[in-house]
Amino acid sequence: MNVLVADDSLIMRRMLTAYLRPWGYDVLEAKDGEEAWSLFQSESVSLVLTDWIMPKMDGLELIRRIRASPRPGYCYLILLTAKSEKEDLVTAMEAGADDFLVKPCDKEELRVRLREGERIIRLEHELAQQNRQLRETQAALIQSEKLASLGQLAAGMAHEINNPIAIVTNNLAVVRRDLGDMTKLIDKYQLTKSILQHAAPELLAELIQMEIDCDLPWLREQLPHLLQSSASGLARVRDIVTNLRDFARLDQATYDTMELGKAVQATLEMLNHNIEDKRLTVKTEDEHTPPLLCQPDKILQVIYNVVLNGVQASTPDSILSIRIKADSECAILEVQDFGEGMTQATRNRVFEPFFTTKPVGEGTGLGMAVSYGIVIDHGGMIAIESELHRGTTVQVRLPFKAPPRQNGQTATS
Repeated sequence: MNVLVADDSLIMRRMLTAYLRPWGYDVLEAKDGEEAWSLFQSESVSLVLTDWIMPKMDGLELIRRIRASPRPGYCYLILLTAKSEKEDLVTAMEAGADDFLVKPCDKEELRVRLREGERIIRLEHELAQQNRQLRETQAALIQSEKLASLGQLAAGMAHEINNPIAIVTNNLAVVRRDLGDMTKLIDKYQLTKSILQHAAPELLAELIQMEIDCDLPWLREQLPHLLQSSASGLARVRDIVTNLRDFARLDQATYDTMELGKAVQATLEMLNHNIEDKRLTVKTEDEHTPPLLCQPDKILQVIYNVVLNGVQASTPDSILSIRIKADSECAILEVQDFGEGMTQATRNRVFEPFFTTKPVGEGTGLGMAVSYGIVIDHGGMIAIESELHRGTTVQVRLPFKAPPRQNGQTATS
């Protein structure tokens, strides 16, 4: 554990260092507050022993800056000073100090205070871990509710849309069947024109005018194409409904096989509107990997989140590259966008629950956190490479067979 010692007295620094190193601490020394602040920003420091009165920046200002720092992890601060009045103690604690030690400090008392600091740091770390686990659990529960709602929505939509599709499809089939008979009837009618010209010229003139009004030649040429186009449109709607069902994995087992390439294609169909809005060109490379043995609904959620993030991060009129490949143990999905990319600070927080760079109301900050948990539970790995103004690549590695859990289910069951 690193301990930062800040004191303008060389003798005091060397004495404290001589105490600390045999106790197993790594010591960083600073001769004034400014040097101590610089070391704190550049090094990993868990404990700080600082003098009160120092040139350039005193101990109180150093403590205030450390407490205001956004750096993660708790730092235990002990103020060393010759001041011993009650008012001085109150001032030090109000500035953010955890402890107050009067100089010259007793060696054993210093050791006890440092051990107390270590205990506080461990407790803070455990509390942070528990809070993170709680947020992840909460995010997983929220995501489960969203998936359940999506499944119910998909089931209702599939039922409501498929019924009228079936009716219209059947009607189109009847019209296409009978159109041939109507065409034959019209051809026979054309043969009677010479007879009607002598027998009923007025009737013939009326029929000819009706042909002109309805543009009979155009109808005879275009009706088959119109019917075919209508049938294709209905097939497209049916495909969308099928993709929605595939996405929600209705009526399928929790633990099942899944083809990664088909899952990606179904996700792209779901996001087609978003892709068209940004005028993106999607380039897909698929090596047709073996099926995955996994929880398909959860892996589909990972694919959806990763691809959606790539679409949203892409610059309009750019390329979204999706690669599906494999090694001896894992299927690998890579989604690369050519958007603005991320800073190091953003990359460090991508998988934190509720962290989002989107405007308020446009993102929950749960997608990548839940995706991370799902991939880890499947024995896989998810990694991000990103650079400002050069885009982002997300790589998801999934074993072909997810590690077994109790009762044959994965940990996310």
